[in-house]
Amino acid sequence: MQRTYYCKLHRLPRMKNRSNTLVNRHYTRENTGTVFLKEGALKVKVLLVTGGAGFIGSNFIRFFLKRNKNFIIVNIDKLIQPGSFERLREIENSPRHHFIKGDIGNHELVGYIFRRFKPEYIINFAVDGSSNKDSYHHSSLIGTNVGGVLTLMENARSIWSKKDLASCRFIQISSDEVYGNTLSSDEFFVEEAALNPKTPFAASKASADLILRSFSDMYDLPVMSLRCCNSYGPYQNNDFLIPSYIVNALNGSAFNINSNTNVREWLHVWDLSIAIIRTLFYGKPGDIYNIGSDEEISDLDLAREILGITGGTEDILLRESTNTGKCLRYALNSYKIQNNLRWKNKLKLKEGLVETVQWFRNNPAWWSK
Repeated sequence: MQRTYYCKLHRLPRMKNRSNTLVNRHYTRENTGTVFLKEGALKVKVLLVTGGAGFIGSNFIRFFLKRNKNFIIVNIDKLIQPGSFERLREIENSPRHHFIKGDIGNHELVGYIFRRFKPEYIINFAVDGSSNKDSYHHSSLIGTNVGGVLTLMENARSIWSKKDLASCRFIQISSDEVYGNTLSSDEFFVEEAALNPKTPFAASKASADLILRSFSDMYDLPVMSLRCCNSYGPYQNNDFLIPSYIVNALNGSAFNINSNTNVREWLHVWDLSIAIIRTLFYGKPGDIYNIGSDEEISDLDLAREILGITGGTEDILLRESTNTGKCLRYALNSYKIQNNLRWKNKLKLKEGLVETVQWFRNNPAWWSK
């Protein structure tokens, strides 16, 4: 007998949990907005993505679905800035993408999603606040960045207790900011470095990493943390550094350069997506992986590169003092993921900037609103 499974986009229906078997066939869409998934021959795996309407999460989802046909992605995002459903329009009607508007801090909703879909794989992109945000955002950091992770881990432990843990994975997208210290020009952070966050945002990410470690140690859950350098690429919001430079260059507007001593690593979001995929399939449970590009550049030189690509001139550059609480240099030793998982970024910074500038030129509606 053929069964039909129901999942509503944006709003979950009330239903009994009939089965944990999801299959890769086709969906039919009715006027109600309900998606029907009919049982077929090819079983698929379920990947739960949180924060999938954000910059990194949405790029990862599009990248992943094109290359992994035997997966369905369940994507939960509460759609507050900088998250935007516009990043997902390309896959809005995909039969392999379920979008649910919601907060990972909502215990009832997250519990329902785990019982309904029983995901074997989980990637947490969800994040509240940023080191670039003003202090009035800091009080909201704990709910998503710490409490949300705890909710995910508790539900994963409950569902995975009935599964073979060898087939399950949880990846936390962390940040290089958890290391905190300003480094001299010849030093690099390794995964074993002490956590020493310098901002409330970084402290919340470090706390999440420690929660994951405790669940790994106590319950043997297959969790991994990825501590990533700065990323850039399509669909990034204008208030982040590279998009702000690109938009200013295209408009001929003045730049604000914090300091020519600020040095960062930059990684294109497509290369980051590949690193996440390799960790998902080949990473060692319990491990931490630094993900850097091995390319460092000062903010001033980065602005000059973008001006060179867009044809702008340096007379529009303005320089200001470094922001309080910001480290002057982040630099990661990425040998572990390069050696153990055979990952290395393919796009060099100049090439990635050219690609990104072209995307912004081709999509003025994204940044001119």
